[in-house]
Amino acid sequence: MSERGRALAAFGFVSFRRYQLARLASVLSTQMASVAIGWQVYATTHRALDLGYIGLAQFLPAVGLALVSGVVADRFDRRRVVVACHALVALGWAALFLLTRHGITSVAPIYAVLVVLGVARSFAGPASQALVPNLVPDEALGSAVSWGSTVWQLATIVGPSLGGLLYGVGGAAMVYLVAMVGSATAAALVFGVTPLASSRPVAARARSWDELLAGVHYVWNHRLVLGLISLDLFAVLLGGAVALLPVYAHDILHAEARSLGLLRSAPAVGATAMAVWLAYRPLRGRAGLWMLVSVAIFGAATVAFGCSRTLWLSIAMLVIIGASDMVSVVVRQHAVQLATPDAMRGRVSAVNQVFVGASNELGEFESGVMAAWVGPVRAVVLGGVGTLLVVALWAGLFPSLRKLDRLERSAKE
Repeated sequence: MSERGRALAAFGFVSFRRYQLARLASVLSTQMASVAIGWQVYATTHRALDLGYIGLAQFLPAVGLALVSGVVADRFDRRRVVVACHALVALGWAALFLLTRHGITSVAPIYAVLVVLGVARSFAGPASQALVPNLVPDEALGSAVSWGSTVWQLATIVGPSLGGLLYGVGGAAMVYLVAMVGSATAAALVFGVTPLASSRPVAARARSWDELLAGVHYVWNHRLVLGLISLDLFAVLLGGAVALLPVYAHDILHAEARSLGLLRSAPAVGATAMAVWLAYRPLRGRAGLWMLVSVAIFGAATVAFGCSRTLWLSIAMLVIIGASDMVSVVVRQHAVQLATPDAMRGRVSAVNQVFVGASNELGEFESGVMAAWVGPVRAVVLGGVGTLLVVALWAGLFPSLRKLDRLERSAKE
């Protein structure tokens, strides 16, 4: 098969195409609505702290339900679980639409809806990740992971801009209405997906703590999987420069508001370009080494960004940060899926989702605390240095990660 054929292999399966269209609609809806929620909450309270509660309201359910959501993904039809989650999210956007149309003077109802959306996300994440390997054969999984990441990044670039445009035309209500249609469309598209293999790999059996904790035990006892997931956790947790972009744009780079948009889009641009590159030029060997190198580049670029006083140099470093992070994402997702039995993928994906969520949300919190303590520049530079130290430490602690070669079914410890 030609390089082009291998890169596009996943698109040869109609269910994968439908699933990615569903993800595009879903992520676009979420990104659009996030803009409206942020503006609406701040316009209501005029307190920056209330913006932090937006992420917290969605993250806490993901943590609290991680064990249960993983079991659900492994005990029930994953396609139906994802459909139900998209439908619940559509109802959430509908609730925000109605609340906005009738006028609200408190943010409490918004947070209540966000908790419901967080519940939906907690179940959708493991089921979605575990469903992908059921849509394509093993030899096309690398293509599926790369293009899946590309779709997500494209939606992340376009979604906020589209949300801002709709907000300017019709206010928050219009954004929520369009988001509702997008999530409902995603539910309909996933409903039409037909997995190559059964997406209900485990027969129903009595619930037990052993079953609930099986994903945690599996990750802890398999050094390769633990190394892959934890490296991303600590690298992103420490190297969270993106959270401080408003401070950098205003106080350090002395840039205009529209320049902040460029800074925010830069990591996604780099990530998208790298995802497309890896789809056409997948890693043929030394995948673990490439992952370690990419995370080291992520840390070094973070340090360079922290020291930069020029807008375009800062943008360039953010592009590199996004591109290097994408190498890590593709290797981690591909290797973890292949190293995990299908019957365990839902529970392991639930653990992975908690790690990823913690690295993002807690990374923002850590960046804010460090910036208040030592200043934004030192916070970013120290975070990048910390990431480099983590790479060196993980290379020694997890030899299976360092020795990971080809991303194939045999890619286990």
